[in-house]
Amino acid sequence: MRANPLFTVGVALLVAFVGLAAIGPFLVGDPLRTNPAGMFSPPSADHWFGTDEYGRDVFARAVNAARLDLSIGLAIALVAMTIGSTIGVVAGYFGGRTDEIIMRLTDVLLAFPGFVLALIIVAALAESLLNVVIAVAAAYVPYFIRLTRAQALVEREQEYVDAARLAGNSPIRIAFWHVMPNSLRPALVSATLVTGWAVLTVAGLAFLSVGIQPPRAEWGVMVGEGAGDIITGEWWTSLFPGGMIVLAVMAFHFIGDDLMESRR
Repeated sequence: MRANPLFTVGVALLVAFVGLAAIGPFLVGDPLRTNPAGMFSPPSADHWFGTDEYGRDVFARAVNAARLDLSIGLAIALVAMTIGSTIGVVAGYFGGRTDEIIMRLTDVLLAFPGFVLALIIVAALAESLLNVVIAVAAAYVPYFIRLTRAQALVEREQEYVDAARLAGNSPIRIAFWHVMPNSLRPALVSATLVTGWAVLTVAGLAFLSVGIQPPRAEWGVMVGEGAGDIITGEWWTSLFPGGMIVLAVMAFHFIGDDLMESRR
């Protein structure tokens, strides 16, 4: 922490967001409660982040959205890492034609930017929270495949693999019992960065009205709903949820960047 103050900032922000997501929804009002008489109230002691066009409290909605967005981001990173690392170990350990087929398919997926690929998959599926997780996770699986494959190529040449082979272990057991645990460190480090990317991607999809839909409290939805209010002077409806996205992504990236440097 002394060597990299940004890591300290990232940890502090992440702890704050986790606490906000865990406890915050119990301390604020109903994010869906409307109040036509109090629409577009500016930030005040009664409404810290003001109210939107329906009189809903922006702070209550932003706090409830923290639980949803962080949960989705972590779920996407976990799913993408699990699937990608498994495929990467298979490609790296077994090599040959298996590796060639897997990597060529991975190259095809990597030809699409992650956001565009997620947008295509969500548009092809029915719009639901589960499909958003599936689509965004699928967009980031190729990154974990390449990372884990590269490490598996190194690990399969180690002496402990030869010892396991001489002890009579099957190739499948060696790949998943011995090689995979020792090939996961790069993927675990990158999962921190991918969590931040996933939060940003989900919010971007919601901003485009793809995936999570209003009136659900989600940061991207809130920014999308409030984008038009800036013209008429109600800047707070989009500024505060947008700021939450920025701070959350910064937290994951500060931590992930430090872990990447320490791994090197």
